[in-house]
Amino acid sequence: MVRWAVFSCVLVPVVLLWYGTSLAGAAGTALGLAAVTAVCRILLRQSERGAARLLAEERAPHRGHRHRAGTGTHRGGRHGGGNTPVG
Repeated sequence: MVRWAVFSCVLVPVVLLWYGTSLAGAAGTALGLAAVTAVCRILLRQSERGAARLLAEERAPHRGHRHRAGTGTHRGGRHGGGNTPVG
């Protein structure tokens, strides 16, 4: 995939020069394409790492951990109002 990105970053400015665009315009386009390509590569790598991490977590056995509803929650029963007066 990187080869295609390099190819397009070179080919597009050459085609622009062929059709009469200025050298500065073609160079600016080449720099813009290179920047977009670099950002896309960074985002792709982060996405691949995140997917690999999720896959590793799914495959790893969960030892000794049981699902809990959270602190202060109880199963069943009645829940009284939080600020009920005593007395």
